Order: sequence, then structure tokens, then C-alpha cells
Amino acid sequence: MSTNIDLTQSQNILAGLTATERVAWALEHLPKNAILSTSFGIQSAVLLHMVTQVRPNIPVVFTDTGYLFEETYQFADELTERLRLNLHVFNANLSPAWQETRFGKLWESGIDGMKRYNELNKLLPMQRAIEELDCAVWFSGIRAEQSEVRQRKPFIEQSTLNGRTRAHYKVYPILDWSNRKVHQYLTEYDLPYHPLWHEGYVSLGDKHSTRKLELGMSEADTRNNGLFRECGLHEENQGGF
Repeated sequence: MSTNIDLTQSQNILAGLTATERVAWALEHLPKNAILSTSFGIQSAVLLHMVTQVRPNIPVVFTDTGYLFEETYQFADELTERLRLNLHVFNANLSPAWQETRFGKLWESGIDGMKRYNELNKLLPMQRAIEELDCAVWFSGIRAEQSEVRQRKPFIEQSTLNGRTRAHYKVYPILDWSNRKVHQYLTEYDLPYHPLWHEGYVSLGDKHSTRKLELGMSEADTRNNGLFRECGLHEENQGGF
């Protein structure tokens, strides 16, 4: 199979397909060695279920910072067992305790500290996952309505870093889905939201930098102490992969 993919043509094809059809098309027409990333967040069950229905044994990559909510680890165990996920967990090279000893609590050091924290605990572990699993296609469950950055995303893109094209493609099957569409899918397949959804959380990350949604806040305001929405994984030319 040729790896010379016409991104414009592929985008047009994907735009006319359902989310499940986008997954199937990508697995058929793009290079092999696909992975699916997950945060085991509020709505993660949607794409975990959807992709594994098409390719049951696809590697599922979870970057564990060591600072997640207890409910997130419980949710991860529940979905891993229920969906029989081929789960691969990646962590920072330094433990949370060692990081705090060496750098202090980076998330308390403004934007620069948070970005360094995300690099250590999310970007570098994800880079190792891509290299060790020889990733050619990366499925992610980001949605356009979640942030301004994501509103500019196509359904498929070739990853870049510092202006240089990287070797894998990123595919976003539910990019155009609304919260309503997500709810309908979860209901149809009897899938759960993350348990903290019922306590007012709409987006989940680490305990120290995630807040409940309050009056006057946007979803983006609930993450990274409200300083920014993206951790860097999906920001092209800014450290994303």
C-alpha cells in the first residue's frame, strides 16, 4: 500500500463519512501500525468503543502523569476490562516525587512551569509511545467544540514539529461531534461517562490543574489552571506530535 496520502482528498472523503466509517476508512487506506490514545476522560468511552469495534486489538496508549483523580484510574480499569483494551501505559522518566524534588511543583510556576510539566509528563511519554509502537496512524478523540485550536483541525493531518513533517498521520473521527451526539452514542451502547461528570466536571486532567465548570466559565477554563486549554499533544509546531 502506498504511503503517499493526498491530505486534501482524504479530508474531503472523511468529511462525507460517519465517525465509524472514518475509522474503517483510515485503517484500510492509511499505513499500518495504528494506535488510539486516551485520557480516560469524561467522554473517552465513545472512541474507545468505536475504534475497538473495528479493530479490537489496536494498541491503546494512556500517558499517566501520576497525578490523576482516583476515579480516573478506576474508570481506566473499568473500561479496560469491559472493552478488553490492549492498553499500553507510558509515564515520565522521573517519578512525580522525583520531579517535585528536582523542580518543585511546576504547575504552580505559571505558563512556563505548566508547559514544562506537560512536556515531561505528556509529550515525552507520548513520543516514546509513538516510537516504541512504530506508530503510523494515531486516532484521537478531540472535538472541535472543545477549544479554538481544535476548531481549526481537519479530520486528518500529517503531524509536524517545529515546521518539519513527522512520519505519522493523526485522525480525528469525532471532530465534528457535539455533546449531544456524544450523549446519544453513550446511551445507544450503554457506555458510561467518567464518574466525575456527575459532580460537575466537563473536562478532566490532573487533580492539581482541573476545576469543575462554574457559572461564566468555558470548558477551556477548567484545565491547566485556566491558563490555556491544550497540553501540547495537539498543537502543531508547538511541541505536538
